[in-house]
Amino acid sequence: MTYQEIVEKTREIIFAYDLSSLKDSTEHIAVQVNIKGEGEGIFYIELKDGNVYIEPYEYYDRDCTFVISAENFFKICDGSLDAVKAFTVGKLKVQGNIDKALKFSGIVKSVREQSEGKKSKKKSK
Repeated sequence: MTYQEIVEKTREIIFAYDLSSLKDSTEHIAVQVNIKGEGEGIFYIELKDGNVYIEPYEYYDRDCTFVISAENFFKICDGSLDAVKAFTVGKLKVQGNIDKALKFSGIVKSVREQSEGKKSKKKSK
C-alpha cells in the first residue's frame, strides 16, 4: 500500500463513521501520524470546532505524534486493536502530550461505537 493509499483509506474509515457527536465539541486535538514501514509517510488528523481534518503533511503545532505501521493503525481505526494495548506492547509509540493522545483515542473509540450502534439498530428494523 502506498502512502497516498494510506491517507485515502484513513479518510474513508474516519468519514464513514457518524461524526455528528463531534459537532458541538470545542475540543482541539491535532495528532500527527508517522507511518513506518510499507507506505511510510506523515499525515495528520485534527479535531477542531466540531470538524475533522485529515491532511497529507506534517503538522507543526501538533499535540502528539503516533508512530505506527499502517497495518496496526488501521486495526486501531477499525477497533480490532485497542490503542492503549498497542502502546503497551510497543506497536504504537506516542510522542508529545499523552493526555491529548488518550483523549483522541477515546473520541475515536466513542465515535466508532456510536456509529456501530446506529448501524446495528438500522439492521434490526
